[in-house]
Amino acid sequence: MNRLKDLMMEQKRKLVILIIVAIVTGFAVIAQGYLFVMIVDRVFLKEDSFGEVIPLILGLLAVLLARTFFTFWSGRTGIKMAAIVKGKLRQSLLNKFSNSPLQTSLHGQSGQKVSVMMDTVDELDSYFSSYIPQIIQSSIIPIMLLFVIFMEHWTTGIIILVTAPFIPIFMMIIGFNTKDKSEEQLDKMATFSGTFLDTLQGLTTLKLFGRSKQQKERIKKSSLDFRDATMEVLKVAFSNSLALEFISMLSIGLVALEVAVRMIIFQDITFYTGFLMLVLAPEFYSKLKDLGSAFHTGRASMGAAKKLEDELSEMDQGVKWGKENLTLNQPPVLELIGAGFSYGKGEFSINDVHVEIHPYEQVAIIGKTGSGKSTLLNMIAGLVPITEGELNINGKPQEQRSEKSWFDSLSYISQDPYLFSGTIADNIAIGSMRRASRAEIMEAAERAGIHSLIESLNNGYDTPIGEAGRGLSGGEKQRIAIARAFLKQPSIILFDEPTTGLDLKTEQILQASIRELGKNATIITVAHRLYTIKNADKILLLHNGKLIASGTHVDLLQSSDVYQRMVNIQQGGTA
Repeated sequence: MNRLKDLMMEQKRKLVILIIVAIVTGFAVIAQGYLFVMIVDRVFLKEDSFGEVIPLILGLLAVLLARTFFTFWSGRTGIKMAAIVKGKLRQSLLNKFSNSPLQTSLHGQSGQKVSVMMDTVDELDSYFSSYIPQIIQSSIIPIMLLFVIFMEHWTTGIIILVTAPFIPIFMMIIGFNTKDKSEEQLDKMATFSGTFLDTLQGLTTLKLFGRSKQQKERIKKSSLDFRDATMEVLKVAFSNSLALEFISMLSIGLVALEVAVRMIIFQDITFYTGFLMLVLAPEFYSKLKDLGSAFHTGRASMGAAKKLEDELSEMDQGVKWGKENLTLNQPPVLELIGAGFSYGKGEFSINDVHVEIHPYEQVAIIGKTGSGKSTLLNMIAGLVPITEGELNINGKPQEQRSEKSWFDSLSYISQDPYLFSGTIADNIAIGSMRRASRAEIMEAAERAGIHSLIESLNNGYDTPIGEAGRGLSGGEKQRIAIARAFLKQPSIILFDEPTTGLDLKTEQILQASIRELGKNATIITVAHRLYTIKNADKILLLHNGKLIASGTHVDLLQSSDVYQRMVNIQQGGTA
């Protein structure tokens, strides 16, 4: 995978360390074999005293400690590589999700996103912590061992050359489908995670509508699918291990048979040489066998990398922002030139929007349900990328402004603004780009028409509210969101049908707050009430993703039949 290779090449220093460690480990393995054989040969055949072999024993202990240390160092370097890569991948995913939050919400469940960020990224761990270090060791140490074996006893070297290729051949035959099996397992795990979290969040709704039993069966099926996919991966792993063990044992047996025949029948090699071959040959095959096990985990990691590649490429058309850090101190001129956006091939799209919005204008976006009103608002906000045409701000492309300066200059108030678990004061203070004082928070709440309500509570502004604003009504949440806007004092304010579902009194309070905000900002509202539309400086009429008319209320009454019908319906007439 290209992404895995790119991430690996970023760790060049650690790769050099792994190569050096592998070479040193190879010398330690060879030295260990020689020292062990020399000790046995001198004690049991040459009948040296214990005192005479003490230096060799001490040397063997030193070599064993060195081998242990360098093996540990190799593993530790691999773990560090894995940690760095996983951190970068999670940051990339987080940036993709946060840069295009609306797009993210449209592609899969939140539980699936969490599963990708946590479980799928974790699957890459073994590629860098095990596979890469083992590839390096298995490319260096067996060659060093083979060189020594040929020097000491060339016939054993020939047997190894003939039998050794069978290990990678069987390794590839069995292990190549590991990648596909791993991808399937990760897909099943993501589906299970998404289904479980989705069910957990909507448990009350499911219970009220009597759908809990059906959802229980859905979770059961999802968990069983994940179990089956996991067992398929394990079956491949066990088959791989069995084949590698069998080939290694058979190869070592052939070496042992050849050495025994040469020592006992032909008697043309010494005990020292034969015993050395029996010590070094298992080390050779052990490294190849370890490579086979690492190959299996590496293929599994490649499956995870493919899934991450797909996840990241889904949103490659994300919002692009320039590096220029300009702050909008007053409302800018916004100009959409042939702008459009598509949710994907065959999905809803909005096309060829031409409109100019001047400072301090009150703009209403109207149209039937599904006509693209919220999508157009999200395009202006920068929550979805403009896939055709462009948005100019004061005559300059939006890309030339930094994301921070743009978002610092606008507020977006949706139908259901999100409130975090914490106090009311904390939730209002989110609107400020600096640390707001209690007096400023109270003033913002006063202007939003919620100060007296907050003061009537036992703990006032320190009253805790639950996650997603639990404990507050829809109108109260809207007023806290507007208080955030008063505290922020943005130059552009976007409203997505903020008064939908509210009683008349609460709606009047909100409308008064919106008019107050409009004194210092451009207001763009997705609207549906006639009195809101009539007062707008500019009305944008959408139909099936097209801007079919724009102008004032009077202009559209004269020029647009669709608008006339909408007005007649709201006034109680006939369509």
